[in-house]
Amino acid sequence: MIPAVHDSYTDSADVKNALAKIQAYINQPNRTLIGLTGGPGSGKSTLADYLLSHFSKQQNIEVICLSMDGFHLSKAQLSALPNADEAFARRGAPWTFDSAAFVERVKRIKHGYQQEDILWPSFDHALGDPTEDDLTIRKETKVILIEGLYLLHQHDGWQASQALFSEHWFLDVPVDVAIERLAKRHMKAWNFNHQQAMERIHQSDGLNAELVATYKDQADWLLRV
Repeated sequence: MIPAVHDSYTDSADVKNALAKIQAYINQPNRTLIGLTGGPGSGKSTLADYLLSHFSKQQNIEVICLSMDGFHLSKAQLSALPNADEAFARRGAPWTFDSAAFVERVKRIKHGYQQEDILWPSFDHALGDPTEDDLTIRKETKVILIEGLYLLHQHDGWQASQALFSEHWFLDVPVDVAIERLAKRHMKAWNFNHQQAMERIHQSDGLNAELVATYKDQADWLLRV
């Protein structure tokens, strides 16, 4: 089910441009991969869901939106690391993902148009672990948008993925605004007060947000919604 999105998207010039860009790529003969980067709390998933819902209403099967979250190292993999305690505390940092598996899967998608259906992992938030092969990218799918924190990261193996995308978009939301969104999310999910939420954020998400903000100059397009 597509979640509800903010009404302001319908009036956003950048969202309208994103829809137009995707439609133009649908009309091209080859497959297009779009990377959507932004910090924690920037609204990547919400925007991706909105874009997908637009084309789903048109019964268009040529567009799919994916997340890199399925490439989180599992809890078992984190436990096997020599710095397991740090890995759990910093889960969500670039080095706590299987970037090599991500790159290989994106390569298959890039070259798989009209050749093969490709499976993609999701992330089960209830279990706190990836679910392997949960989603299917059909071989006919023309436009694939992948959202995530580290598509423009130049270390920890992520740098090999950047050239696989046709275009990189960056959801440009001020870090303080994104952090406040995260705080509200944590307060709702775990019944935290604001101070408790901020303490949790500063341990990991806040560090990741500051890191991701340094990438935006590498993007082809900055979206402001």
